[in-house]
Amino acid sequence: MKKLLLLSAFATIIATSAIAQDAKSATDPKQSRAEWEKKMKDELKLTADQTVKYDALNKEYNDKIDAVLKDATLTSDVQKEKKMALKKEKETKLFEFLTPEQQVKYKEIIEKKKSGKS
Repeated sequence: MKKLLLLSAFATIIATSAIAQDAKSATDPKQSRAEWEKKMKDELKLTADQTVKYDALNKEYNDKIDAVLKDATLTSDVQKEKKMALKKEKETKLFEFLTPEQQVKYKEIIEKKKSGKS
């Protein structure tokens, strides 16, 4: 009986720490943003010049999106609309320096992410 109780307590501690770790990474948008940006650079095989442009573009649009999300005067629907418009605008600028092959790969990655398979 003591072994069963001890085993249950141990399992609970392990499960709780795993859930806490997942929750921490899910609640840190800066970390997940950085991970996403690194994944994109790697998968798109950006050149040094493209990487500089990509980083500058991300900085610019991350700041704009953060400003929209922090604007308490906007409803959540308006925030979402503005955020989506900024993402579309960012994608247009991104495609200005990606090769056609990288554009196709980018679209595939985004579709995979939208379908929840990232």
